[in-house]
Amino acid sequence: MAAELYPASANTNIANSNATANAKKNALQLQHTAPPPPQLHNLNNNNIESSNWQSFHPTLRERNALMFNNELMADVHFIVGPAGASKKVPAHKYILAVGSSVFYAMFYGDLAEVKSEIHIPDVEPAAFLILLKYLYSDEIDLEADTVLATLYAAKKYIVPALAKACVNFLETSLEAKNACVLLSQSRLFEEPDLTLRCWEVIDAQAELALKSEGFCEIDLPTLEIIVTRETLNTKEDVVFEAVLNWAEAECKRQGLPITPVNKRNVLGKALYLVRIPTMTLEEFANGAAQSDILTLEETRSIFLWYTAANKPQLEFPLIKRKGLAPQRCHRFQSSAYRSNQWRYRGRCDSIQFAVDKRIFIAGLGLYGSSCGKAEYSVKIELKRQGVVLAQNLTKFVSDGCSNTFSVWFEHPVQVEQDTFYTVSAILDGNELSYFGQEGMTEVQCGKVTFQFQCSSDSTNGTGVQGGQIPELIFYA
Repeated sequence: MAAELYPASANTNIANSNATANAKKNALQLQHTAPPPPQLHNLNNNNIESSNWQSFHPTLRERNALMFNNELMADVHFIVGPAGASKKVPAHKYILAVGSSVFYAMFYGDLAEVKSEIHIPDVEPAAFLILLKYLYSDEIDLEADTVLATLYAAKKYIVPALAKACVNFLETSLEAKNACVLLSQSRLFEEPDLTLRCWEVIDAQAELALKSEGFCEIDLPTLEIIVTRETLNTKEDVVFEAVLNWAEAECKRQGLPITPVNKRNVLGKALYLVRIPTMTLEEFANGAAQSDILTLEETRSIFLWYTAANKPQLEFPLIKRKGLAPQRCHRFQSSAYRSNQWRYRGRCDSIQFAVDKRIFIAGLGLYGSSCGKAEYSVKIELKRQGVVLAQNLTKFVSDGCSNTFSVWFEHPVQVEQDTFYTVSAILDGNELSYFGQEGMTEVQCGKVTFQFQCSSDSTNGTGVQGGQIPELIFYA
């Protein structure tokens, strides 16, 4: 029997071996011929995945992410946006409730919503989808056009991580042209850090901020708080012109004819927050006096206030704004002069710098003639990675002493932290001047730390250790 069993056993092993080989071969063929996992049904691509889609997405995060904006297993729908521009968005109560206490109360609280469709007219559809995408996948996709609406949605549904990301995005993109709008929104959303950053920009770059289109979009309370700001770094005629522009825009928003009477009405007491008497007589005569928004009596009283010994009572504030005091970073420990240097022959003096906090560069302090009074023509420039951010061609007069002489850019320029910038000066005038010695690579100026490096743009000898451009003038 045993002898008969062995051949059978051998045949069995051979058969099993062949079956195994065939199975492996079939498996390899299946691996090569199996199609990729099809797309999940989604409002964006309208594809339906096969019934075993779960096997192609091994992590819970991936599987949850696939449910975003998806009809599959959706147990609630939102009608998002105002009537006529709304969109229907599918969702899953459990996922929303896990990510938001507001959604938890909406679906599982004592007063849980039982409707299959929920209307949300006050949230933009694009912002709502960004909110949902974060709740489903932890992914945050922010864009400049939708970030404010997304911040509103994040606040409405108490999703603090998304709200913080929105605020960080806004702080990064903050500049003079949008600072007033963001100030208005930061006050509405009660975001004090963003409000503080907005004020930094508005104060330092007040003229740019007040002349921006965004200024005309703010609400009346924000207008009033800006106009009362003591540290606005601009002239009062700029403030007055900005207020008139806002009044014109507000008349359009309210569907009113743009007339002096209507502009006064929409401004209300805000008109009397402008410090008109602090303008020069020339500024008032060429601007506010001809604007038609002041009454004849107000115009007469202000002219008398400028010129008469007995000044009349005025309803406008009389005290000039303080503005901002510029700070100066001096990078040399001493200055000197010799008979054979420092000479200007149309060559460039340049230095690189970086700061550890955002600041606003307003101008440069330069040395003047070491041979008595002299006038210089000067071109100053601020660049970042070769791109010119600001420049000015002007003149200054030095009196022969070793003091620095201020040369200003037209507008202060925002400088970001931890990034190197290049400042340059090309002077034309008396060749011999003072120059700096014992230059420092790092200077602490108030709460701001400056670092300096030599610049390849410098062709006149200026570097970290010595030369020109002794001071950077800035606001912080």
